[in-house]
Amino acid sequence: MEKTKPNYIPALLLIIGVVAIAAVCGFYAFSETDTTIQGQAEVTEYRVSSKVPGRIQQILVEEGQMVKAGDTLAILEAPEVQAKLSQAEAAEEGAAAITRKAEKGAREEQIRGAFEMWQKAIAGREVMVKSYERVKRLYDEGVLTAQKLDEVTAQRDAAIATEKAAKSQYDLAKNGAQQEDKEAARAQQNRAQGAIAEVNSYLNETILTAQLDGEVTDIFPSIGELVGTGAPVMNVALVDKIWVTFNVREDKLASFKMGDVIEVSAPALGEKTFKVKITNMKDLGSYAAWKATKTTGQYDMKTFSVKAVPTEKVDGLRAGMTVLMK
Repeated sequence: MEKTKPNYIPALLLIIGVVAIAAVCGFYAFSETDTTIQGQAEVTEYRVSSKVPGRIQQILVEEGQMVKAGDTLAILEAPEVQAKLSQAEAAEEGAAAITRKAEKGAREEQIRGAFEMWQKAIAGREVMVKSYERVKRLYDEGVLTAQKLDEVTAQRDAAIATEKAAKSQYDLAKNGAQQEDKEAARAQQNRAQGAIAEVNSYLNETILTAQLDGEVTDIFPSIGELVGTGAPVMNVALVDKIWVTFNVREDKLASFKMGDVIEVSAPALGEKTFKVKITNMKDLGSYAAWKATKTTGQYDMKTFSVKAVPTEKVDGLRAGMTVLMK
């Protein structure tokens, strides 16, 4: 009986098939494929706060509401500031009264009395001058002694001095305080007016207004709550200043350059694609570093934040939306 030879063809085909499948799998496993990098849309925001502490009296907007620059957002109640305003106004009134007194001078009765005293001194001087002239003639004629002439001369000089003193008193009453006193009074009033202006500026801070157009994104306190100096009351987003950020490991950073325009998509917009321009790349710091697991052949790599701005307005794109880049 003739012996049957073994058929190796099926086994050989099986081995060839396994090798082919392994080769194909290895090709796809080690070939370079596109990497999708996930990012997020961000927006510029500014905080609305007050320079003075107070209690929230009114909130005139809601989250999600669009506001214009100058719109009133909230009103604070600050009774302490109002009390300081009353004090400053009272101080200004007192300083103004001192200024008026310095500018106006003495009362009308005092001025009239000083004038009458001056006129009386003038009359006394005229009498003594005439008496001196008569005594001087008699002395020249040898009728009176030198002592009598000296007495009359002294009385005349005293009358002249008295008249000058009365005139000075009248001028003082008429002209009022010295120029330095007037300037000091005006300076005191200006200081009081400056205090009023300062308190009014604090009162203006109790009315919180929008500095720029935007959308109210967050409101922190409720009506009746106390807020401190500089404490944020709400956030307003500048919807026209939106950008996207991607966290890229540095071994992938070679694909990005400043000024590059790349195409990205947003799942929330139905995979809508749009173009963004890279405007900034910065290191996120050691806390965002990728640590090597082997002692040889690998090294720690940092993560960079890549910021990109849409080249044109993207309808519907909002802060927090996921943005994908291949």
